[in-house]
Amino acid sequence: MSLWEYANPKKFMETAARLLPVLAVLAAGALVTGLVWGFFFTPDDYKQGATVKILFIHVPAAMMAVNAWGMMLVASLIWLIRRHHVSALAAKAAAPIGMTFTLIALITGAFWGQPMWGTWWEWDPRLTSFLILFLFYLGYVALWEAVENPDTAADLTGLLCIVGSVFAGLSRYAVKFWNQGLHQDSTIMKVGEKDPLDVAYYVPLLICIAGFVLLFVALVLLRTVTEIRVRRLAVLQARERLA
Repeated sequence: MSLWEYANPKKFMETAARLLPVLAVLAAGALVTGLVWGFFFTPDDYKQGATVKILFIHVPAAMMAVNAWGMMLVASLIWLIRRHHVSALAAKAAAPIGMTFTLIALITGAFWGQPMWGTWWEWDPRLTSFLILFLFYLGYVALWEAVENPDTAADLTGLLCIVGSVFAGLSRYAVKFWNQGLHQDSTIMKVGEKDPLDVAYYVPLLICIAGFVLLFVALVLLRTVTEIRVRRLAVLQARERLA
């Protein structure tokens, strides 16, 4: 079976209808398990106290904010190269979801930063690049709404997505590029190294990350199916006006 079969809207919608109930149940189960475990059954950190538990929302949201833009980039490149409408609509569908994850990451980061850094906001490289990524999300969504022709909108937003990918990458690797930033580097992959993430938080965090990934996939499928139906309805209405 070729992956390109799912470029057919009918095939995509049939597959999405089968996957959505499973993904919804798995996402709900992972999120409830991870968040309840993380917030109610993990100890306070000896330095950060209960504030550390913000990581169960902040870290998955931040990861998905960047990865959502990466998914949009791949879908946009497929549209620009292969002209598959489903990929363009999938990129469009993912944008508000990724924008929401970015906003959640910014807000929860502010709530963590205030007691830890003594300020709600700092022009740290990672924070700044994340704010710019949020603005790119806003611009992407606005551009889809501003351009009437859907193919032209897909072309322009695809190009914007390529440009915005620079900042999506910066938001992920800014700490590695600029060591003077306040924001610490990722500790998820540092088991056994200096200052790793405590094992008490590690497993529930991984479950939360899995829940956010499953939620993202489910929402993208749902919104893409909706976008396909909206596109079909617009075509039918245009034909009726011409008849």
